[in-house]
Amino acid sequence: MIQPTASFKENLAQLPAVDDIARIELTDASGAVVATIPNQQGKQGSLVVYRYLAEHFGTLDANAATHGTLIFGEHTQDARNRPGAHPNIDRLFEIIAGAAPLGIKVVAA
Repeated sequence: MIQPTASFKENLAQLPAVDDIARIELTDASGAVVATIPNQQGKQGSLVVYRYLAEHFGTLDANAATHGTLIFGEHTQDARNRPGAHPNIDRLFEIIAGAAPLGIKVVAA
């Protein structure tokens, strides 16, 4: 596992690329897809983070979500200041606050 820095850019540089991924699907306890992160411009940073969380935690629980907020670096504080501006970080806050864990399914390209 990486030791996140305060810089999102530096943290991303430590993680593998996502060229081989079409999307990530987040699932509830019943297996229903509740959110999708596509591999497209503006979403790739989140895709990298969520893939990393899937590989190292297996599920998006409070521990994974807390680590994820550290990887998002300076964007985490911006998300706190502007709810809704960073929905993939907001989701981590919700899980940390007690929302049910989510499954993370990596869908190959």
